[in-house]
Amino acid sequence: MIHCFPIPTPFMVGRVNVYLIEDDPLTLVDTGPNSGKALDELERTLADHGRRVEDLELIVLTHQHLDHQGLAQILARRSGADVAALDRLVPLLERYAEFNEADDAFAEALMLRHGLSPDVAVALRSVSRAFRAWGSSVEVTRTLTDGGVLELRDRTLQVFHRPGHSPTDTIFWDEQRGELIAGDHLIKHISSNPLITRTLDDGDERLQALVTYMDSLRKTRELPAKRVLSGHGDPIEDHVALIDERFRMHERRAAKILGLIAEQPRTAHDLAQALWGNIAVTQAFLTLSEVLGHVDLLLNRGQVREIDRDGISVFEAV
Repeated sequence: MIHCFPIPTPFMVGRVNVYLIEDDPLTLVDTGPNSGKALDELERTLADHGRRVEDLELIVLTHQHLDHQGLAQILARRSGADVAALDRLVPLLERYAEFNEADDAFAEALMLRHGLSPDVAVALRSVSRAFRAWGSSVEVTRTLTDGGVLELRDRTLQVFHRPGHSPTDTIFWDEQRGELIAGDHLIKHISSNPLITRTLDDGDERLQALVTYMDSLRKTRELPAKRVLSGHGDPIEDHVALIDERFRMHERRAAKILGLIAEQPRTAHDLAQALWGNIAVTQAFLTLSEVLGHVDLLLNRGQVREIDRDGISVFEAV
């Protein structure tokens, strides 16, 4: 049996779903953020099911984001549980501070390149540094591979790398039961924001996050899933219909952005302001990711081109 524990986070997304798999080994999928409030609630919920943190034997992490991995080190230390993660996620978890510092430098340069003011870029870097306390480094003791399996006593979980929302998104497919543990790869009530990041292979290159995410969704669409367990919100009963709606949504957004660029050349920041007006500083990078993801679709189709104006990227219609 799989139990869902919605754990509080300090982030706008709200509670994060942590899953307890009653099996051998006793397995926790994701952990919640590194906060006393999250740990207290996790302990209370485990107790409601007759369990303690010390009973955990395996902790599985779906991706790199703070609300999903923040308590991993504390839980592993207290329980002695193994920690399992995709091979591409391992260095990000074990060298947490180093990778986050490099990510922040990349994000700051990206924001400046795409029209945000230096004041906003610097402020966001400070916010990001403060947020790091909600995550932590952790030693991974079981490395998973794309296409491999995670064997429990009563179930076999196939491991699939589905990058896009983050470069390390990992889903776990129980073919026998038709159940998919999806992390933030697919969420019922909100669209998973494909955040612009460095590629895992080359820190100087920008991942085309939305393009990558849509490719991943096409693969997930082919799974005959009866139920999808998400990182936030309720289970998904018809993932095909939801994915198809997400594709339509992204096409509508791309068409709207193309219309704005056709009116006049614009930076990504200009486009974000045209779509949403003045944006809170804390949301500036999220909206920039949203815009650049759809601009990537247009660039790949040859509908717009990117030109350099004194170190600032401007997009114009072809």
